[in-house]
Amino acid sequence: MSWQPTHLEEQRLSKLERLQEAGIEPYPLRVERSHTTTDAKTAFEADEVAEIAVAATAVTVCGRIVSFRDMGKTVFAHIEDGYGRLQLFVRQEEIGEQSHHIFRRLLDLGDFVQASGLMFRTKAGEVSLRVGEWKMLSKAISPLPVIKEEEVDGQIVRHSEFSNVEERYRQRYADLATNPEVRHVFRTRAKIITALRRFMDDNDFLEVETPVLQPLYGGAAARPFTTHHNQLKQELYLRISFELYLKRLLVGGIERVYEIGRDFRNEGVSFKHNPEFTMLEFYAAYWDYHDVMAFTERMIQHVAQAVTGGDTITYQGQTIHVGGQWPRLTMRDAIKQFAEIDYMEHLDAASLRQAIRDIGGHAPESAGWGKLIDGVFGDFVEPRLIQPTIITTYPREISPLAKGIPGDPLHVERFEFFIAGMEMGNAFTELNDPLDQQARFEMLQTLYAKDEDERNPIDEDYLRAMRYGMPPNGGFGVGVDRMVMLFTDNATIREVLLFPHLRERE
Repeated sequence: MSWQPTHLEEQRLSKLERLQEAGIEPYPLRVERSHTTTDAKTAFEADEVAEIAVAATAVTVCGRIVSFRDMGKTVFAHIEDGYGRLQLFVRQEEIGEQSHHIFRRLLDLGDFVQASGLMFRTKAGEVSLRVGEWKMLSKAISPLPVIKEEEVDGQIVRHSEFSNVEERYRQRYADLATNPEVRHVFRTRAKIITALRRFMDDNDFLEVETPVLQPLYGGAAARPFTTHHNQLKQELYLRISFELYLKRLLVGGIERVYEIGRDFRNEGVSFKHNPEFTMLEFYAAYWDYHDVMAFTERMIQHVAQAVTGGDTITYQGQTIHVGGQWPRLTMRDAIKQFAEIDYMEHLDAASLRQAIRDIGGHAPESAGWGKLIDGVFGDFVEPRLIQPTIITTYPREISPLAKGIPGDPLHVERFEFFIAGMEMGNAFTELNDPLDQQARFEMLQTLYAKDEDERNPIDEDYLRAMRYGMPPNGGFGVGVDRMVMLFTDNATIREVLLFPHLRERE
């Protein structure tokens, strides 16, 4: 349906026409800006300290009008740019009667303006710009959601009429424009990714890019999105993991390699799942999962220092300490502690299934032994792992790419780490025996039905690469979005994705 202006939008369209009739271009080609709002304040305060004449602080700033107080011949307005907020002091005697009239009558909240003049401090003590000249930059036709501010116990509290959470996600542009705390989330997200990249680079890892469109999918237990290449007449898949391509590079002699990018999984959505999400994966030759554990701790501590300046995070009312060495528990011991089941006493799926049902757990008939263990862990253990915890020694059946533990045919050298009741990352001592890997792939074909997510196709090219010789290595993957949730105190992944996937409007 084509756009039909509301009554308020009709009023703004009328103002747009009047601006044009007055010879004012509402969307000019050129803009000038000498200072951001923050830089303008800083420059003025520096001049104050140095006792330089206030007239020396001449600036041109740009921004969106976010408040407007018409006092007749004087208008107080605040503009906001990507750095902060600044009050404009607009007087008729300084900009002229016609210019002042247009500013008062034809501008609205949400409009972008350019303002030039001298910085000063008002009687109330607010650093402001005494406007000598202004210019229209962009006329806003649609009003932004109303934001009201009040001071409560010395703190500014913002009340928004943009209260429909799903609508905030659908119109993220309006959400960002009206809520500075949302902008802060995404600045923090960028800071986290920068810190991860710097840490990897400083530890001699090479950043690479691997294909998003793949002829085969693999490296994770997930259902892919499919697409079609018209000219090649070829079915392709959006990648579900970087793993098999990154490990090919180990074969090629790149000993430390990583990628930060998007994965795509055609599965359900939840507070911690979105169909597309950001991952960091790395692989290091001559490491095992003990090396990766120590590296993981250092990585998260480095990010915490970059984001918070320390090693303490507050998440959903919990104080979380990421410093030092984190506790390590085997999956068996963790399940014994929190679910009071020793799965090694139930070595067949039927027995384990009944034991899980006896404690009220979910144990589907179709789940094998390994999946049942993973399920009871997710139900009874994971939500209780608030402080950083490393869980080791996973069932071989659900870990087809990890090396086995000598003398233990049922488990492999794999760990996941958990913070705030969420699985954050996954790591292996990676399998580098091509014959064992082929046998694992073939075993998985028999374990799962053709339509089950865990049933990945056998990647013959990956096996060919392994047969050329792959060095022993440790591998790791961490969900960047969940890290952002943790460091920004957000309980849902949609708050940390600029444009999360949503159902179609009804």
